[in-house]
Amino acid sequence: MGNVLGIDLGTTNSCVAFIEFGEAVVIENAEQERTTPSVVYFKKDGNVVVGKLAKQNIVVNADRTVKSIKRHVGTDHAVEIDEEKYTSEYISAHILKKLADDAEKFTGRKFTDAVISVPAYFTDAQRQATKDAGEIAGLNVRRIINEPTASAIAYGFTEKDKKTVLVYDFGGGTFDVSILSIGDGFFDVEATSGDNHLGGDDVDNVIEDIVISEIKKKYNIDVKNDLFVYQTLKEKAEKVKIDLSTREESSIDLPYVGKAQEKPITYSRKINRKELGKILDPFLERTKKQVMIALNDASLKIENIGEVILVGAMTKIPYIKKFVEDLFHKKINISVNPDEAVAIGAALSALAGKEYTEKKGNPTYKTPH
Repeated sequence: MGNVLGIDLGTTNSCVAFIEFGEAVVIENAEQERTTPSVVYFKKDGNVVVGKLAKQNIVVNADRTVKSIKRHVGTDHAVEIDEEKYTSEYISAHILKKLADDAEKFTGRKFTDAVISVPAYFTDAQRQATKDAGEIAGLNVRRIINEPTASAIAYGFTEKDKKTVLVYDFGGGTFDVSILSIGDGFFDVEATSGDNHLGGDDVDNVIEDIVISEIKKKYNIDVKNDLFVYQTLKEKAEKVKIDLSTREESSIDLPYVGKAQEKPITYSRKINRKELGKILDPFLERTKKQVMIALNDASLKIENIGEVILVGAMTKIPYIKKFVEDLFHKKINISVNPDEAVAIGAALSALAGKEYTEKKGNPTYKTPH
């Protein structure tokens, strides 16, 4: 089972793990990072770039860069570049191939098989399209596993446990909440809800807008008019948000935003956790609404939830963790890295002698229009 990859093919970022001596190991990519941006850049010379380098082209080469392709998996959506049309499966395959290639470089071994995760609400068509993407990438897809099930496995739950678990998944592009009933030999997704347009990217956008507004007011310069400056700002806004997961204060420093009276203008601004909290509040209220919808669909109340699992990079932010703890009136288990949990669980599900059974049928997914 050592040659099987567990893959979290995410909307914004992807992660991959494998099993070594019975333990799941998260793989570092070629850029020595443990998650890879789910971004694909089609260069003019015909080469295709995936990950961090592709992400750096989202603004400056927007017409040749594809992000959030997961939203279109299983549909007829196609991306046209240089009069060529590319399906979502083909683009997803490029991401999967990078993950597999990086795994080979990291371990020195060839991986032929994979377990790939999908949201619990994915239809059969979307699941098949994900499997097809894996096969285009040269992988034998052993199974498609629900993301909340994979998360529960990463946290050590087995089908013998009798628990009701809520998975609060706040990622870069989407928010999902799933309620799992574990026991009687099954992982059963009782209900799932979410918002396809609520994620860390939206928080980044608010930070960007604050900076753009301040620069416009002070210098009458529109940052968006200079694509390279705007790209830099997007990267800095995301970085300051990440910094505040581990620091009380961080800053956005732009070495150049434009010229005023023929003099180059620089910009620097500090942001602390308190200010980030104010930015997060309306987004967290939206997540709460989805939690209550899922609880209602499962005919459960907050006090019926035995354990809460945090998934997605956004849940690393202490303010968000506290929000969830206050909502459920309990301490949250954070023994697994939230943006690696799904990949770890997918890898563990392939262990010899481990059978994780999911009930058939997809729960209804409710999301605001």
